[in-house]
Formats: sequence, structure tokens, C-alpha cells
Amino acid sequence: MSEAFQYPQQGIRLTVDAVVFGYHSDRLQVLLIRRKYAPFEGQWALPGGFVAEPESLEQAVERELSEETGLKINYLEQLFSFGEPRRDPRFRVVSIAYMAIIRSDNMPLQASTDATDAQWFDTQELPPLAFDHAQILEKAITRLRSKLRYQPIGFDLLPEKFLFSDLERLYSTILDQPLDRRNFRKKILSFGILEELSTKVSDGRGRPASLYRFDLDRYQALQHENFYFEIP
Repeated sequence: MSEAFQYPQQGIRLTVDAVVFGYHSDRLQVLLIRRKYAPFEGQWALPGGFVAEPESLEQAVERELSEETGLKINYLEQLFSFGEPRRDPRFRVVSIAYMAIIRSDNMPLQASTDATDAQWFDTQELPPLAFDHAQILEKAITRLRSKLRYQPIGFDLLPEKFLFSDLERLYSTILDQPLDRRNFRKKILSFGILEELSTKVSDGRGRPASLYRFDLDRYQALQHENFYFEIP
């Protein structure tokens, strides 16, 4: 350790950060806020802030997300801890990052407290991020892609009723790679967790196609039978 670097007398500070993914118009998005104060004043960052003395980590991240973006999210998954000594130029800060996925269409945002703005950004077209938030986001995207292959979380990002082609595009977008559409369809349908509806609609490219719905009850029942969801 360099002799020029000194730990602050007040000790290590604890913060939380929220990586909130959304999906809209076949694009994977992430929620960012514009910082009101230094350091990195005016720069885009993940929502988050310091943990207050009486708060749990979950209470802190829910509060910060609500204050800075206006969103209230019922479930956030703990992602990772980030504690490089110089990640915050003010003093030593350890951050516990959380992750959530939601449908971002028609989701009103309201920046307040430490944020002057809150917006959804395409993960392929991001502005420069404050602190080490680019590293946090990269970690979250890796986790999201992994979960998408082994848990049916993709259905949380689609409307209740959807075309199978919508599901294909979601997987291709988030995994950032083309799919073998025939094998993907065969694999998904083999799980028996999709209900094909009688309603048919046109996607503008051919004959009308069936709408589907994710059967949550069926999926939960299968979990008690050693069911294994996996998309290669």
C-alpha cells in the first residue's frame, strides 16, 4: 500500500447500489440517475447511497431506489460486494450491490434527493458512469445472462400474453447472440410450462400466430419433481 494513501479516521462507510434491468422494444435497459452532488456531480450512476444506522441492507436499497427514481420494487437480489480501497475519492467505501428485473414500459420515474434525473438507458449505448459502476453493471449483466439460462426469469419481462417470437427476441437480446430458433422452440416447449392460447395475432411477417402464457403453477409444481430448467 502506498504511504501517500491514508484511511479516513471515521472508518469504512457502507453503501448500497441498485442495478435495475428493464426490457422494452426488444432492448435490454438499465436504470441510471444523474448525480446532484460531488463527487461526479452531473454524471450518470446507478441508484444508491449510504446505509443509515437503523436500516437493513434491503431497507436501504429500497429507500434509495424510491427516493432517487420513484420506483418501488418488491424483490431485489443481492449481487456482489465491491470494496476496492479507492473506488470512492472521498473515503473508504464498501458497496453491496443488488439487482432486479422489471418491465420498463409505462414505468414513471421521479428523481429526487441526490439525483437530478432518472432515465432508462440501452445497455449497448451507455454514458460514462461514476465510481466503479461500469464494473458493477458488467457483473450484473453476467449474472442476468446466467440466470436466464437456468431460471425462467425471462417471462417476468414480457406481457402476460406474448408471441413465441417475442420470447425468442428477448433471449437473443439479453444473451447478445443469435438463437437456433428451431432448437430453442423445441427446448422451451418441452418443459411444458407454456400454455398455448386460442387467440391468434399477426406479427406482420406471416400468418397469424398463437399467443402463449407462462404457467407459473405448473412450473412450481414441476420444481417438486426435480425439474431442471436449462437453455444451452
